Amino acid sequence: MTQDSKTLVKVIVFQLQDEEYTIPVDAVGSIERMMPITRVPRTAAFVKGVINLRGVVTPIIDLRERFGLEHMEETEQTRIITVTIDGMAVGLIVDAANDVLDIYEDQIEPPPEVVGTLEAEYIQGVVRMDHRLFILLNMSKVLSSDDIKQLQEIDV
Repeated sequence: MTQDSKTLVKVIVFQLQDEEYTIPVDAVGSIERMMPITRVPRTAAFVKGVINLRGVVTPIIDLRERFGLEHMEETEQTRIITVTIDGMAVGLIVDAANDVLDIYEDQIEPPPEVVGTLEAEYIQGVVRMDHRLFILLNMSKVLSSDDIKQLQEIDV
């Protein structure tokens, strides 16, 4: 089979701690620099609050907190990646957004039981490429439908 006939997936590569993660480009709305986040009371610890992004109130999720990673102060590289999950725009705080890559579906391996400190349920698969390991996130598992329902109920 030639490379041309394989299914190509374009992904955004971002960093959390020392790991590189990917999200399909078609799920990504935008990549933004950090901006002031309005805290919302009585939400899960990983919900940092909301931002007004071009007229759309967008809940912001700290992926480090969601995955149980240690807290890190924001840097110049810290970004908010907006994604759409179950029809809702959500911002994900990441350490850095590094790259856009083309991955062929046959390069994707099933996830091991645990990758670093991240549970397998969040992982769709892994890709080894050029001495790097990319973790493909399963966005519908990162935020469950219950999480989305709670975010939709946020009063601003």
